[in-house]
Amino acid sequence: MKFNFITLFPNLITPYFSDSILGKAVKNGIIEINCINPRNYTKQKHNKVDEYMIGGGAGLLMSAQPLCDTIDTLGDTHIIYLTPAGKKFNQNDAKRLSKLKNITFICGRYEGIDERVVESRVNEVFCIGDFILTGGELAAMSLCDAISRNIYGVLGNFNSLNIESFEGGVLEAPSFTKPNIFNGLLAPSAFLKGNHSIIFALKNHMALCKTRFFRPDLYQTLKSPKL
Repeated sequence: MKFNFITLFPNLITPYFSDSILGKAVKNGIIEINCINPRNYTKQKHNKVDEYMIGGGAGLLMSAQPLCDTIDTLGDTHIIYLTPAGKKFNQNDAKRLSKLKNITFICGRYEGIDERVVESRVNEVFCIGDFILTGGELAAMSLCDAISRNIYGVLGNFNSLNIESFEGGVLEAPSFTKPNIFNGLLAPSAFLKGNHSIIFALKNHMALCKTRFFRPDLYQTLKSPKL
């Protein structure tokens, strides 16, 4: 899988993919990270990529020409733009997009990008939450991370995806490590007895309880949950 980031600040992105699980995925050729600076394609003087908004308004917008010309060099790719107007990204989106071969993220800056870029070049728009960032790089890296870990070979144990939060519409059950008693707090005794059917049932129950407490919105979408 190849991920392209159209960004004015490549140095914000490349370090994230140099270590840990994603660093290994890059080293092993499972994913590829490519950063392209639209300043390299601008036709404006002094490598400008921004302009004031037509009709007035505070701040600047990234111009259409540098972005469109940058995109047009990339060939066949699925283009994603991060914006508050987009659909909220979720795990199902991550799994679906992990089946693609080439994805491009447009990392906006200033007050965003010229809307004509979205209309003429972008395939999907997403947001990661109801808040504003200073640029699209963090949001794009979040999507890239979520998508990448659903690609076979990125995680050490691919089966671990089956027990994570949002699988089956619930949050992941609470987990515990040794020692069994820490500061007077006990891990569930059933976890210590090795009966996998009981452990499985208990984890399902705890996952439902956790979902009902922390994410009642998710809990309400479940069909007749039993607690």
